[in-house]
Parts: sequence; C-alpha cells; structure tokens
Amino acid sequence: MTLIKRVGKALAVIVVVLAVSGFAGHQYVNHVEKQRPVVTLAKHPEKVLFFYRDDCPDCQSIFHQIYWHNAISHNIVLINMNQPQNRHYIQKYQLTSVPTLISGNQRYVGTKQSQIKRIVGD
Repeated sequence: MTLIKRVGKALAVIVVVLAVSGFAGHQYVNHVEKQRPVVTLAKHPEKVLFFYRDDCPDCQSIFHQIYWHNAISHNIVLINMNQPQNRHYIQKYQLTSVPTLISGNQRYVGTKQSQIKRIVGD
C-alpha cells in the first residue's frame, strides 16, 4: 500500500472517531441539561450559580458553553428551575428570568458571551 493511501485511511479513521466522539459528547451534555436534581447551595460556597430551565431556548443556547467550562474549572453549580424543589431560589436570589448567572455580587441575565465570560471567568 502506498504512503498516500495509508495516510488517507488514517485520516479517514481519525475523522470518523472525532465525529462519533463529538456526537456522543453533545448527546451527553443534552442529557445532563435535562436532569432535574435538587440542589443544595450550602454545599457549594463560592461557586458561580447558573439558573436555567431545560425547556428555555436561551438557556439551551449557552448550556454547552457553561457545561464545558465547568467540566474544566469545576466552579459552576447548574440549577434547573424546572425542578419544583429548586424554585425557592427564585425569591432568595430575586430571579426574574433565566438564564441567570450569579457570582458573589455580580449577576448577569442573558446569553451575551462576553458577559458570561466576565461572570464565570476564562
């Protein structure tokens, strides 16, 4: 087999592996997004709070970014407001809409990338 054919086959295998891995990763993050665990914030002092709803298009548009940032930095608590037992945070944090990010005295409501990076860090 010529070198060009070997390289071509190797590249094809790499592309397929990357595509399958990307798809699997995307599906896993979507699965995490739909989970509705009860969150106790006393267990998570000094973390960024990300309030979202799994049926909110704006929340869905930034969830992957937030999830992967947290996978690396471990500084974000994901709080799905579709879990009835998490709704007491609406009053506690005076939430008016989602997605909302809170870090200390900083708060951002929306999907603007620069503002999200300001709250969660780079």
